[in-house]
Amino acid sequence: MKNKAWQEALSVRFRRLLSGDPNGVPPWLEVVAAGDDAGWFTPDDAPWVVHADFATLVGGIRALLMQALHPGSLAGVSQHSRYEQDPLGRLSGTIRWLTVTTFGSEQAIMQEASRVNRLHTRVVGDYVSGQGEQKSYRAADADLLLWVHIAFSDSFLTAHEWYSGVSIPKGDNASAADNYVAQWSKSVQPLGLAQAPMTRAELNDQISQFAEQGLLRVDEQTLQVVDFIRKAPLPKSAKPIYALLFDAAVVSLPQEIRQMLGLRARPRWFVQPVVRALLRLMRFAIGPESPIEDAAKQRLIRVGAWSPNS
Repeated sequence: MKNKAWQEALSVRFRRLLSGDPNGVPPWLEVVAAGDDAGWFTPDDAPWVVHADFATLVGGIRALLMQALHPGSLAGVSQHSRYEQDPLGRLSGTIRWLTVTTFGSEQAIMQEASRVNRLHTRVVGDYVSGQGEQKSYRAADADLLLWVHIAFSDSFLTAHEWYSGVSIPKGDNASAADNYVAQWSKSVQPLGLAQAPMTRAELNDQISQFAEQGLLRVDEQTLQVVDFIRKAPLPKSAKPIYALLFDAAVVSLPQEIRQMLGLRARPRWFVQPVVRALLRLMRFAIGPESPIEDAAKQRLIRVGAWSPNS
């Protein structure tokens, strides 16, 4: 019983940090539990498996680093978000979208996409492109949505491959990675991105195209954001763990992206096993229960879309 109480206390602290709720109950828990349809994914699908894993902690940091390379994406964050004053508030908003889209009903997904789209209407401005041109932007621009999506997809997939021991379902695709990329491509359709990579090769090709076409750049503002990500204002007790997660994100980046961002990687032979062990320890310490996953599974069972024995 003591171990159970200890795990629950750690679990509440962990969920409080990510959700911003003082009781550690994510505000979107009821959203995921409600609804009368299956949503887009079940526990047998690649996005569910990847996004339910603790390796997402690395993937999220990695995605932020990659996204900072696009000056339009960076301008949207620096000009319209409260990331310096309320970094955890911005984080919880992103987690809400990811969670609802992965685990929620279709009705919940569409409502969440509408919320994000409403926010995007206010995110407009100007930036200097990687080619030195002054450009106007809207958060809903296809090139910005595409860069954010591919940075996200590549980061969460790579982090899972490097730091999780859980296999990704292959489905009907040529590989597990292709299955994840293809299935998760659906997530950005209601945000206005009609076409997204459908395979790992297409994902890699899109990233290369952004770099080769000179659409990415690094300036003083980029480096300031990267430094902020490196030194995220977290509770003192979380900082040593975060430092390891940051190292894990950096070493998993392609070398050319690390060089652009001015980041040096610690040796993979050290970081990978240490972070794998850390994530296993965190899962053990917090316990196997996941309120979000449990709520989503109960909804799937209720609507007859999934069985624990299937």
